[in-house]
Amino acid sequence: MIKPLADRVVVEPAATEQVTASGIYIPDTAKEKPQRGKVVAAGPGSKDVTMEVKVGDTVLYGKYAGAEVSIDGVDYIIMRQSDILGIL
Repeated sequence: MIKPLADRVVVEPAATEQVTASGIYIPDTAKEKPQRGKVVAAGPGSKDVTMEVKVGDTVLYGKYAGAEVSIDGVDYIIMRQSDILGIL
């Protein structure tokens, strides 16, 4: 598993919906990137930044936040805590 440094957070994006509420199938080309995910690892913070998110939190983040990585076939996003918009 990844151990983030400083104020970085590792987020596993939530799965995108395959079908709308009315039953219409959404093709892969029309899906938007998820903006919600679960924190799987958080760094210790720094002298200037106190970590407010913790492992297990569900968070909202910007559409183009962080760097996408894939480890053992699972996609993750590594971002700074400041890229997180809110905790659900």
